Amino acid sequence: MLKRIPGVLLVAVLVLLCVQCAKKGMPEGGPEDEEPPTFLRANPENYNTNFTAEEIRIFFDEYIKLEDARQQIVISPPIEPRPSIIPMGTARKDIRIQNLDSLQKNTTYTINFGKSIVDNNEGNPLPYFKYVFSTGDYLDSLEISGTIKDAYLKAPSEFISIFLYEVDSTFSDSLVFKETPRYITYTLDSTVNFEMENLKEGTYQILAVEDKNDNYNFDPKSEKIGFIKDYITLPTDSTYKITIFKEKLPFEAQRPKLLKGNQILFGYEGSKGIDSVEINLLTPKPEGFQSRIVKDAKTDTLYYWYNIRPENDSLSFEVLSPSGRDTLFTKIGEEPRDSLNVTTEPSGGIEFEQNFKFKANTPITDINSELISIRDKDSVLIPFNAEMRPLENEIIISFEKSESTDYLVTALPGAITDLFKTTNDTIQQSLNTKSYADYGSIILNLQNVDRYPILVQLTNEKGEVMAEKYSNGDSNFHFRFLNPAEYLIRVIFDENENQKWDTGDYLKRIQPEEIQYYQDTINVRSNWDMPETFILE
Repeated sequence: MLKRIPGVLLVAVLVLLCVQCAKKGMPEGGPEDEEPPTFLRANPENYNTNFTAEEIRIFFDEYIKLEDARQQIVISPPIEPRPSIIPMGTARKDIRIQNLDSLQKNTTYTINFGKSIVDNNEGNPLPYFKYVFSTGDYLDSLEISGTIKDAYLKAPSEFISIFLYEVDSTFSDSLVFKETPRYITYTLDSTVNFEMENLKEGTYQILAVEDKNDNYNFDPKSEKIGFIKDYITLPTDSTYKITIFKEKLPFEAQRPKLLKGNQILFGYEGSKGIDSVEINLLTPKPEGFQSRIVKDAKTDTLYYWYNIRPENDSLSFEVLSPSGRDTLFTKIGEEPRDSLNVTTEPSGGIEFEQNFKFKANTPITDINSELISIRDKDSVLIPFNAEMRPLENEIIISFEKSESTDYLVTALPGAITDLFKTTNDTIQQSLNTKSYADYGSIILNLQNVDRYPILVQLTNEKGEVMAEKYSNGDSNFHFRFLNPAEYLIRVIFDENENQKWDTGDYLKRIQPEEIQYYQDTINVRSNWDMPETFILE
């Protein structure tokens, strides 16, 4: 005899079957949208002349939004005040550009949107869309193009701005500090190429600026600049290569202040000429007065130390530098001063081409090398050279090292004397070297070197120098004892023969010294010699 199925159970079974059927027939969705928005039309139409409209509307086939609009959207020539551009933060199917009350007569304007226009759902960009119009009877149609190179780094930053200043009776090189250029464009991604279109015939100064604050001016304190030495004339078929560099600004001392007893802090801006700066006390000095200047290793600061406190409560200083003379004042008081504390660098492992250092927190004035010794693991004395660097306030100890060897550096009391006639306590530091097999090397051959001297450097990817060699004629170099890592190779053409790279100066029309980078990154491995040939351009 069949049992009757309860009604509630029957309903549950039917619902479950419906759900399963629904799952089988449920669509899984189409392919992801990878298409950018499509431009439909504009009002007034794109590339129009005799423009008089109060508003521009640009229509697309789907909802769009603007990303990084302040950085991406460039109006050239700039319109001041800057027009309002909608949407900002909300999705629409059109862009509205309003507040166009300050347009110049007979001028072609380009509104370049860069990669700011993206669809609302997937964020697909419509790259390099631009809207062009003229307040005159025709559109300017000339153009220029070129590439950007960083003078010091292997590749420039993204978003380098290119400025074009019209050279007329009002032009001067200083306009870049305060005036908006007539035309602006920029590199938009990791490429180094640029194009500038819809230009009018004429003579121009072309500049490349790392315009970090987006004010269309050059701020030498924080931004890089590059320039072509001669003015350019349009129309032209030339392609321009611009090298950007960070200027080394002239030394400028800030108002001093008492830091601790017998120690006054002078902040400064600019490092050009820092090695020759003099700080002289104009206030009457007590008998036996001595002073020293020490540079902070990390910040733009000079410390003026003096051994005997003058009787005055305020001090007057004369600061002399290559950029001029300043008279500065500060108040002082009865403050405790630091006592001599000597530290060493490095501790433990030392590289074969690394020097040992003594550093102090008060100014070192004398070193007695006879009270310093270096012994190996067999207690054999190791010859060394000692050099005092007053501005850095350190003592450099250099000596020949053997592989897999322990050393003991000892400085007996009296080896180091500071400004206050205080001497060190006994200092001992153990050092050790690694095996030669722990290192790799690069055997480098340069070809097509057309001038000397050159400075050949190995750097890491941040541009920090890891090893270097100087040459007045040799083109073969063996970089030994390299820690396993990736290295870049660069060659500096040392035009002024000062054995370092020198940057440029925009107002003096000085280009930076040329640097050429080897195209590939070199992966150095332990116990491995890497032969490389660098063919210079």
